[in-house]
Amino acid sequence: MSDVTTGGAPEGNGAGADGPGSSHEPVRTLTGVPPGRPFDHERIARGVREIFAGLGLDDDDPRLAETPERVARMYDEIFAGLLVEPAEVLDVVFEEGHDELVLIKDIPFASTCEHHLVPFVGRAHVGYIPNERGQVTGLSKLGRLVDLVAKRPSLQERITTTVADTLDRVLEPRGVLVIVEAEHLCMSMRGIRKPGAMTVTSAVRGIIREDAATRAEAMSLALGSNNRSMH
Repeated sequence: MSDVTTGGAPEGNGAGADGPGSSHEPVRTLTGVPPGRPFDHERIARGVREIFAGLGLDDDDPRLAETPERVARMYDEIFAGLLVEPAEVLDVVFEEGHDELVLIKDIPFASTCEHHLVPFVGRAHVGYIPNERGQVTGLSKLGRLVDLVAKRPSLQERITTTVADTLDRVLEPRGVLVIVEAEHLCMSMRGIRKPGAMTVTSAVRGIIREDAATRAEAMSLALGSNNRSMH
């Protein structure tokens, strides 16, 4: 099974495929890690029909008839992170003797607010200073880690902390920096209705947290020349 790059879509039409194993295929393609279990598609579809009933919609309407199963299959993709342990994507390290900051900026992600089940979309900046042995992981692994942690009902604060703590636990780096910026549709399309408002969260570990000069340099590299718009 082929892998995909961060922020890309899986090849083919796996997320909409029917038949045995369809719960596993999109997850494997998106994360590069076999899932531990499938979702219960039938139960999800029943839940969608109950929502339709609560809204006064007729799920026998031809326009809606296939929506419950379509939603169930979609969850294989957008909630793929529930089926895989995030640390499993950090399965490769290289002995490079590198002792300076490694930083990837503007990693796109989409997640789902666990309070309202609507999306929040943004980008992450993830960096670390390798451990005393100078070990580094593949750059694509950092992008996959963000994707995997985001693909579940969650909060932005938890995504930020989970990415940082996973890097800290698995790679044992001397320092970690994670900054996440996102627009939340639960603020844009309902409630206070403030489209375009961006929420910024950060998590800092090790010497990047402890040393003011190192922290300032890392923050500057992550955010200093960042003029890219989300829109």
